[in-house]
Amino acid sequence: MNIDLESIKKEALDNINKVLDLKELDNLRVNYLGKKSEINKYMQTLKEVSIEERKELGKLINDAKTIIEDSIKQKTNILNKAFNDAKLLSEQIDVTLNTKKNEVGSLNPITKVYREIKLIFEHMGYEVVTGPEIEYSDYNFTKQDTFYINDSILLRTQTSSVQSRIMEKHKLPIKIISAGRVFRSDAVDATHSPTFHQMEGLLVGEDITFTDLKGTLDNFAKAFFGEDTLTRFRPHHFPFTEPSAEMDVSCFKCKGKGCRFCKNEGWIEILGCGMVNPKVYELNGLDKNLQGFAFGIGVERLALLKYEIDDMRLLYENDIRFLNQF
Repeated sequence: MNIDLESIKKEALDNINKVLDLKELDNLRVNYLGKKSEINKYMQTLKEVSIEERKELGKLINDAKTIIEDSIKQKTNILNKAFNDAKLLSEQIDVTLNTKKNEVGSLNPITKVYREIKLIFEHMGYEVVTGPEIEYSDYNFTKQDTFYINDSILLRTQTSSVQSRIMEKHKLPIKIISAGRVFRSDAVDATHSPTFHQMEGLLVGEDITFTDLKGTLDNFAKAFFGEDTLTRFRPHHFPFTEPSAEMDVSCFKCKGKGCRFCKNEGWIEILGCGMVNPKVYELNGLDKNLQGFAFGIGVERLALLKYEIDDMRLLYENDIRFLNQF
């Protein structure tokens, strides 16, 4: 019996030493130490021998099991290390090799136009200010076509709410551009979106005239569209300015001659403006005898014009193929 046990132990150690993968090693563990193994069969025969023989034989069996178990643990560690080393080798990166260049995003036309407008007015001495997109309805001039959170809180429809907050501070003169995103309950199509960007100008002080307004916007148009750009002002109606006007610029494609881009009119409407209605001063606690002007610029509209984009929805899709054109 002892000779058979030694033979099993020697065979097990030889096979463990030759094994090349963990699955095969686990099969050997089951063969030599499992319930159906020869060593376990020897354990079952201990009850059939005398107490003295049982002690001696039990010690031999336990010693053999311990040696085989230790050999399996050592081999497991060796195979695990070999596996990890091979994995690290296969995953290593040669930093000297040429790599594929990652695609870099491009600025959205909205961002480009926003920054350009901002810079133009900053050069004219305007301060660019921002305010909350979620606003009280009183600051929104009670405009209805928007998204309400409750009876008195809504998503602003215009950045005029920022101007109102500035006027409340009563620090004159006021010379600001209020900029940011606004919201209206419009259906999505090529020229409309429920969210877009505005930049509204406000100048309040003494001896401010409509001529100052025309000169300011004429300078803006020349800086944005080109020095040869002409401007004209047509009477219009806006609730919080009087007199009010819409401003056109000469078509920068045909230089005013008439083309498809300007619908053969030679002019393109770009913004609304006017002298601030005295009621606005009163609403904000200012002297109604003050003078000032205001204007509003749609950033998306100017982006569509400047880059000749025919569908506003393209501005919001983040398609890298589209953005790379700019």
